[in-house]
Amino acid sequence: MPETTRHTRLTRLLHGLLALAVVVQLASSLGMIPDRPDRPGNLLFEVHESIGIASMALVLAFWLWSLSRRHGTQLGALFPWLSALRLRALKADILRHITALRHLRMPAHQADAPLASAVHGLGLCLVTLMAGTGTLYLLSGASSPREAGLTMEVHEALGSVVWVYLVGHGGMGVLQHLGTEFDLRSMWSLRPKTQKD
Repeated sequence: MPETTRHTRLTRLLHGLLALAVVVQLASSLGMIPDRPDRPGNLLFEVHESIGIASMALVLAFWLWSLSRRHGTQLGALFPWLSALRLRALKADILRHITALRHLRMPAHQADAPLASAVHGLGLCLVTLMAGTGTLYLLSGASSPREAGLTMEVHEALGSVVWVYLVGHGGMGVLQHLGTEFDLRSMWSLRPKTQKD
């Protein structure tokens, strides 16, 4: 029987909207021409700015939900770096993955796996930095990204990291779906949770 997600509908909705926003942002960045003092940016740049503002709102909503929810992944599981107990669990989970992969198989899916939770926490930090630096650029009043200095340098440098995260995170989800009992559709379904969820 396929394993289902334990995440609430709001968590799944925010995750889905944030994933969609990230994909749109990455895609629009490939063809956008930013503002310069002598000319405005193109339509893709305008889309990138608008979706960027929406992304910042989604990131803030995700943080507020993560801080206030009573069910689902605990905030400490997303950020295990300051807990010796959580770090030991993370190390054990990494070793479990390495052992399974050495035998050319996927490790069994665990809904509360420390590695998956830590990866989600890193992703949340990454999109927070991306949306935050993009928003700072907009609020700075700079006439071009170059004029914004360090803010946009950080934003642009992290763009490549977001690509790596998106491909890695999405790829692992697909591999888990194909190689274990995990049903990826359960993360993207907005059906209400049932007792088996």
